[in-house]
Amino acid sequence: MSKTAYLVLEDGSTFRGIPFGSDSAAYGEVVFNTSMTGYQEMLTDPSYSGQIVVPTYPMIGNYGITKEDNESKEIQVSGFVVRQQCQEPSHRESSSTLADFLLTHDIPGISEIDTRAVTRRIRTHGVMMGALAIDISPEEALSQLENVPEYGNVNYVDQVSASKSYNWTQSLKNIPSKTPDIKILVSDFGLKYNILRILRSNGCTVEVFPSDTTAEELLEQNPDGIMLSPGPGDPELLGYTVKTVKDLLGRVPIMGICLGNQVLAQALGGKTYKLKFGHRGANHPVQDVSTGRVYITAQNHGYSIDPDSLPSEVEISHISMNDQTVEGIRHRSLPAMSIQYHSEASPGPKDNEYIFNRFLDMVREAKL
Repeated sequence: MSKTAYLVLEDGSTFRGIPFGSDSAAYGEVVFNTSMTGYQEMLTDPSYSGQIVVPTYPMIGNYGITKEDNESKEIQVSGFVVRQQCQEPSHRESSSTLADFLLTHDIPGISEIDTRAVTRRIRTHGVMMGALAIDISPEEALSQLENVPEYGNVNYVDQVSASKSYNWTQSLKNIPSKTPDIKILVSDFGLKYNILRILRSNGCTVEVFPSDTTAEELLEQNPDGIMLSPGPGDPELLGYTVKTVKDLLGRVPIMGICLGNQVLAQALGGKTYKLKFGHRGANHPVQDVSTGRVYITAQNHGYSIDPDSLPSEVEISHISMNDQTVEGIRHRSLPAMSIQYHSEASPGPKDNEYIFNRFLDMVREAKL
């Protein structure tokens, strides 16, 4: 424990802690997540690419690491900042500690940080770039941070999307798959495995394609529907995916999740903007406008759809009960819908998996 470690924010704020995991430095946009559980899913969520994540829950790592809980093939965050990291986890399925998990993937962490203070600063001043400095001074880390590209200027989708297409056959744990009767293609902007598990469990043949796959290449596969996945970064950098979705509209049913929601909005003529500190956690209330029912959702996004930019043929289907931002849209006549929150949330809440049924009903209706 002789090493020193600091979280340094671009405004000069410095927080001293104890390093764990890798000894490498990390740079990225600093964001907080209010979930009480699910740290392994956070770490392996590609939507966190390019970001240093700060969970607000005070103890992280207490149930260890389980291979089956990964949401992608590797840790995706740039760094991890916690109040206290548990070094002796207790869970019968645990195969590793949090520290060993980070070390294996060469990702630095820092503990004994006042995460409440970090969170309050971000809520007050907005998300900002930051650095995890291990064995270097905060001043040196701040100097190096000046040479790091701003988060919104980097196309992280290119970094996390699949390099080639593949089939997915795994279902949800302990839930038998239905006999496949429809074919769903997933455009990978930075997907989470649970999207694929849910689709497979609901009677879908599932194939994943890189984010730069064109509309014609997708349609050559004769899909019954196309899913636009979540992912990291600013949707304004994804003109090529927007063009693909424009070319797909009206030709095949489409559903978008999170970044996929923003891409669909742009393809329909809408615009997006950056939120002050984003929505990240598993406790965000969202109202389904058609029913009036409020659901508790998991969220992870820093951008939102501008409701005033949406054309008349697009209606808002879901809204945030916290700040009234757009949480879902659908086209009034074409088979196209999307949501901003994570219906595939793992470990939960699982209240919102009904959205998959709504999409698949739309797909099956289009086949008639």
